[in-house]
Amino acid sequence: MRRDDSSLSHDERAFVESRAKMLLQRADAWGVVPVPIEDLLSAAKLKVAPTSMFDPRAIAAYAVAQGKKAADVVKRALGKILGILDAHEEVIHIDDTVLESRQRFLKLHETGHFELPHQRKIFRFFEDSEEELNPSIADKFEREANNFARYAIFNGNAYAERAADLPLAFSSVKKMQRGFKVSLYAGLREYARTHRHICIAMAVEKPALCPQNGWSAEIRRVETSFAFEQQFGRPQLPAITVTHPLWSLVPFGKVTKPTRVRLTDLNGEQHEFIGEALDTTYNILIFACPTALFKR
Repeated sequence: MRRDDSSLSHDERAFVESRAKMLLQRADAWGVVPVPIEDLLSAAKLKVAPTSMFDPRAIAAYAVAQGKKAADVVKRALGKILGILDAHEEVIHIDDTVLESRQRFLKLHETGHFELPHQRKIFRFFEDSEEELNPSIADKFEREANNFARYAIFNGNAYAERAADLPLAFSSVKKMQRGFKVSLYAGLREYARTHRHICIAMAVEKPALCPQNGWSAEIRRVETSFAFEQQFGRPQLPAITVTHPLWSLVPFGKVTKPTRVRLTDLNGEQHEFIGEALDTTYNILIFACPTALFKR
């Protein structure tokens, strides 16, 4: 399973979300769906660079303008990330080769780095020095920026409130994805994370055959509703194997249509779920909820 990309303490999350809400309000975007990204950038007094820093020609130009040190920092970063914040110039650089829905999230992620006061101050310090940010602090900053972007792009509780009015099913995620202009991956994670009913979502790799262990699908992310975690716990397995109850949901084609599976709760009791899955080509998305709650 990939490294945690969103966990914060209650107080840390509340602070980050309050800053995102302040920006939405300054941009007159509170309650607006889809979120007008350009209005939020304008309210934050940030610009997106017209020429992507991810273009090799841009790196050369940046070296001339800002010096070799700055260009070297960018070169090291390009292999790892899709967005860069230049806090001094108040400019965001985004890899414009990724999907538009991804670019929208990246812009808000980089805006989060700028809008969170403690991050902006430290970013500017490290841009001016030979020092490097402690990896544990950098990891926390990334989780804070991810939560900032998540709260902004889903406009607070707007997504969860609309989800509550729709059937509990994968089809509802697809429907809302278009309205909020987010990726199906991001939409499904938010759907499971915030839903009031029992449900679970997973992003897994395509199934692979291992000579020693047979077929399995590596788990990338898991999101569960609070109700699911209370009754079933939070899965910690690195992969779904052929002996796992969710294995029958892993598609070897494009989709897995609604399929019945049985999951065991923390008390050892089994419950029937309906699960669905979709191969997006980037990953496989799985969603499951109790049969009694499933609606097409």
